[in-house]
Amino acid sequence: MHLMHGAKHEEYSRYVGRKITLVFLGLAVLIGLSLISMSKGAASLPVREVAKALLGLDVARQCELIVWNIRLPQVLAAVVAGAGLSLSGAVMQSVLRNPLGSPFTLGISHAAAFGAAFAVMILGSGTMASSQVGAISISNPYLTTGMAFFFSMAASGVIVGISRMRGSTPEVMVLSGVALGALFTAGTMFLQFFADDVQLAAMVFWTFGDVGRASWSELGVLSIVTGLASVYFLLNAWNYNAVDAGDETAQSLGVRVQRVRILGMIMASLVTSVAVAFLGIIGFVGLVCPHMVRRLMGGDNRFLLPASMLLGAILLLASDTAARLILAPHLLPVSILTAFLGAPVFLALIIRGYAR
Repeated sequence: MHLMHGAKHEEYSRYVGRKITLVFLGLAVLIGLSLISMSKGAASLPVREVAKALLGLDVARQCELIVWNIRLPQVLAAVVAGAGLSLSGAVMQSVLRNPLGSPFTLGISHAAAFGAAFAVMILGSGTMASSQVGAISISNPYLTTGMAFFFSMAASGVIVGISRMRGSTPEVMVLSGVALGALFTAGTMFLQFFADDVQLAAMVFWTFGDVGRASWSELGVLSIVTGLASVYFLLNAWNYNAVDAGDETAQSLGVRVQRVRILGMIMASLVTSVAVAFLGIIGFVGLVCPHMVRRLMGGDNRFLLPASMLLGAILLLASDTAARLILAPHLLPVSILTAFLGAPVFLALIIRGYAR
C-alpha cells in the first residue's frame, strides 16, 4: 500500500514537473522572441546591441532611442495585451463552460470598442487627427476605459444571464455573442455616420488593433489592470477547476458558483475593455490560445492559466513582428494578421464541435 502511494506520488510529481518545464520553456521563448522583435523594423538592429541597450551598457545613441522609445513599449504592449486577452478567454471558457467563449466571439470586444468610440466622439475624451504616430490620442484614458468597461460589462451581463437560462447550450451563447457583436458594431457605425472626414478615417483606422500606439503611460495602466486580474484569476484556479466539473459538483465542494462566475466575467471584461480602449480590437487571441494550451497541458487551470498567458503573449508578439515585416516599410495592423490566423482555427473548432 505504502509502495503504491509512493509510486502515485512520484507519478504526480513527474506530471507537475512536465507542466512547470513547459511553462519555463514558454518563458524562455518569449524572452528570445522579445529580443528578436526589438531588433526588427524600419531600422534593423543587431540582437546583441538591443540586449546591451536594455542592460544600460554603452551603445550608439540612435540605437538606445529606438529601443527605449519605440520598440520596447510596442513589445511590452504586445506581451501584456496578448497575455491579458488569452487569460480572459481561458477564464470565460471555464466559468461559462463554453469552449467557444472569448472576448471576441461573445461580442465583448465590440461592446468595449463602441464604449471607447462613444467616449472619444461624444464625451470628448480623445482627439482624432491623421498623423504618422497614430490616428487617435486619448487625453482622458480613465473616461475612455470607463466607458469601454461599462459597455463590455453590459454585454457580459447579457451573456451571464443567458448562461443561467435553462437549456442554454454553447451554441446559443455563441449566437448571442454574434448578435451582441452585430449590435455594437452597428452602434459604432452609427457614430461613424455622423463623424467628419478626418474623424471617420481616424475611427476606422483605430478599430484596427495595433499595439504600436501604446505610450508608456497607457502601457502602465494596461499592465496594472492585467497584473491585478492575473493574480485574481490564478488565486481562483481551483474554483475554476471545480466549475469545470459542473455547477452541482462545485457547489458540493463549497464553491459559490454564481459569485465565481460573475466576478470572473467582470475581471475578464475589465482586462478586455482596457486593451480595446488603448489598442483597438484584437480578435481570436483569447479564443485560440487556451485551446492550443489545452492540447499540450490538459485542462487543469493551475497550469492552463499561466501557460495561456505565455502563449497569448508569444502569439501576439510573433504576429506583431510579422505584421511589421510583411509589407515593410509599411506597418500592417496586427489585428489583420491575428484574424487571418485565428479564423481557420475558429472554423475547425466549430466543425469539431458539431462532428461530436
